[in-house]
Amino acid sequence: MSRFIILAILYLVLAVYGFQAFRTLFKSPLMHWAYIILFLGALIFLTIKVMTYDEGDGFKGTAAIAGTIFAAFFLLALVLGFFLLLEDIVRLLGFGYNKIVGVSDPDAGYFPSRRKFISGIALGLAALPFGALLYGMYRGKYNYQVLKYELEFDDLPDAFHNYQITQISDVHSGSFDDYQKVEYGVNLVNEQKSDVIFFTGDIVNLKSDELEPWKEVFSRLDAKDGVYSILGNHDYGDYAVWDTEEDKEENLEYLKTMQKEMGFDLLLNSNRFLEKDGDKIALVGVENWGRGGFKKAGDLQKAKEGISPEDFKILLSHDPSHWEDVVIHDDYHFHLTLSGHTHGMQFGVEIPGWVKWSPVKWRYKYWAGIYKELGQFINVNRGFGFIGYPGRFGIWPEISVITLKKKGLA
Repeated sequence: MSRFIILAILYLVLAVYGFQAFRTLFKSPLMHWAYIILFLGALIFLTIKVMTYDEGDGFKGTAAIAGTIFAAFFLLALVLGFFLLLEDIVRLLGFGYNKIVGVSDPDAGYFPSRRKFISGIALGLAALPFGALLYGMYRGKYNYQVLKYELEFDDLPDAFHNYQITQISDVHSGSFDDYQKVEYGVNLVNEQKSDVIFFTGDIVNLKSDELEPWKEVFSRLDAKDGVYSILGNHDYGDYAVWDTEEDKEENLEYLKTMQKEMGFDLLLNSNRFLEKDGDKIALVGVENWGRGGFKKAGDLQKAKEGISPEDFKILLSHDPSHWEDVVIHDDYHFHLTLSGHTHGMQFGVEIPGWVKWSPVKWRYKYWAGIYKELGQFINVNRGFGFIGYPGRFGIWPEISVITLKKKGLA
């Protein structure tokens, strides 16, 4: 609570300071009161949610909305304050210079007034993150994008030339709030008519029962060669509060049962073979393995038992740090790894061929899209759902469609 009080005080200081720019641009008392009411309203809304917050519920629903609105206004005031501070430094230096030099201008003895030009620039730039956060919350989180890739391999079995894969990841069903839009996303997956569908972890936020309202719609996922899945770090119940360890274990077993009932073939440090016209490729799935404090239940050595180094291999591993730290250095060559986890931080800028940026790149080297190292590919899916920030801007929810190609075949 003490941290929240400090944050609230800083917020109010920034809001008051930023008001100077607003007052410079708008002379209407009505606009001034609108500024005050909106800033105070955002703080009061968040305060109510903080006072009534239950850790067992997770950061979702109106609590997440309150946090996002507060963050939007906080950024607005922060950017305004930054530019006003720069302007005040210049004003102070100018005033001091005039005093020392003794400029004959009769106005030189007065402190320079604020310039509308600076306040206008400040407000315009501050409006960008403010608007982006709010747009992402109300429109961006269900703005599903189908991203298509073609990958070529020298040793792909001939029968799997033009074999199509659809990957989704990071559903985070506990955050959803619009059944029709989620249903639209699932239908969009099926419309790709891929040979196989892979889900690469984090189907819930905290507890398995979050999946219950969405179980039926995700059970509609359909592909000729099946739907395969793995677990992500959120699926184990590690972030929820449990009365006993037995409750936590039951929660995980319930999640596994639901995935089976949905028609998902859950791979837990195990493998399967996909067969077509006498050829086969190995499908390997590991439990979560993440760098740092994340769960390291993934056992690649166990998962690859029964397959040979010569097999063409597709690996499902939730966290791309596993690929970077372990997979690409393994004595087996994993041709394609499918991961998720990063969400692209749900915020960034992407203009294909020009810009690809998100703050998450400072944490993860491989954070979105296709990468290749040591002759091995990884696709890091940007995620189907959202968590924490109840929205997306610039990094939209993704359905990956990957077509495997055999080099030399038309």
